[in-house]
Amino acid sequence: MSTPTVLFRNAIDLNRYSNNVSRRLVESYNRIILESLRELDVLGVDNPTYRAVRLRSILTQLKESLDGWSTESLDLLAEELTGIAEIQSTQAAANLRNVLPRGMRDAVNTVEISPQFAHSVVTTDPLDTGVAVLSDELLDVPAVFSLTARQGAVITLPGGGTIQKAFRGLAEQNAARYGQIIRDGLLTGETTDQIFRKLVGGLDRLRFGQRARSARQLAQAGGQVTSLANRQVMALVRTTINQVSTAASRATYEANRSITPKYQYVATLDSRTSPICRELDGQEFPYGEGPTPPQHFNCRSTIVPVVDFEALGLPRPPEGMRASAKGQVPADMTYGEWIYSMRNTDEGKEEIKAAFKAKAPYFMYMAKKFGPNQAMRKFLRDDGSEVTLDVLRRRYPSV
Repeated sequence: MSTPTVLFRNAIDLNRYSNNVSRRLVESYNRIILESLRELDVLGVDNPTYRAVRLRSILTQLKESLDGWSTESLDLLAEELTGIAEIQSTQAAANLRNVLPRGMRDAVNTVEISPQFAHSVVTTDPLDTGVAVLSDELLDVPAVFSLTARQGAVITLPGGGTIQKAFRGLAEQNAARYGQIIRDGLLTGETTDQIFRKLVGGLDRLRFGQRARSARQLAQAGGQVTSLANRQVMALVRTTINQVSTAASRATYEANRSITPKYQYVATLDSRTSPICRELDGQEFPYGEGPTPPQHFNCRSTIVPVVDFEALGLPRPPEGMRASAKGQVPADMTYGEWIYSMRNTDEGKEEIKAAFKAKAPYFMYMAKKFGPNQAMRKFLRDDGSEVTLDVLRRRYPSV
């Protein structure tokens, strides 16, 4: 089952948005590590006592800096997650309106995002006793569908645990790893440069924003204290954004059960798709009774609403057809086939430009040579492209 057109494009945008947030956090982490290297000229000092005292001071300062980084990262994430929840809720409501006749579109309920929702996602452990009394002002507003602090508290990383604990643990573990690599290097007689290379690989030789253009490139260039941490940050950010965007979409669909009584689990099917997501792909579940993404770290799956056309008194799409934002299309038509079929229309050209940006000519070349599905598989691979919240707000306006 292919992802409906608008949602497929939305999945690409969310991936690019995750890249943007990840790179910002990775760069700030790496900058702290790289700045600490300037202090390590002390490793060349012959006086062991002085060297030990200075090294202890350097490691203490590094730990404090990384603790500060984790706190700032959590604040940034909470702010970003609030924005993406609002965008996804708006987009989910628009998806429902698009399949309804004009006269019925005003019946679609919208969801308010509580100011405390994202902060609760980041910091609140659902096992804490205080969760039962979480509240905010939106709870007192009747007949308003909302995502509240209490709902945010139950969102955890796969396997349990909060974003806050994950980031703080990452900072502590890598500060300890940094010190251990230095101590091991001194004991085995390694040179200062050899210790540097173990710590950061070739990261200190990159110029931010030029040779290193994405979080993935930074991770690939790094050493034992940067590469793993960079990959962990990327996984945490991507997974959390998936959690919040799915929660916002699901809340909007649930607020419109008279239109959509259930949802369908949709996986991105390629060689990297996990067994659990392959198994769930295409299955339908009533809201609140089935699994939702992410089922694991770096999960790329999503959910789509299943519209009850009969209950609404609307004609079902003909057999072998399904609804799209642009009318009826064959049920087995993929996004790549759909967008390529519109390549000679003004609307299609705009869609291709929006989806592939500067690489639109490359997509057209690949689609013509190998077919649109093969071309799409290449674009499903993460190329490091980024978008910001401001770009997404313009792309998915609230009205």
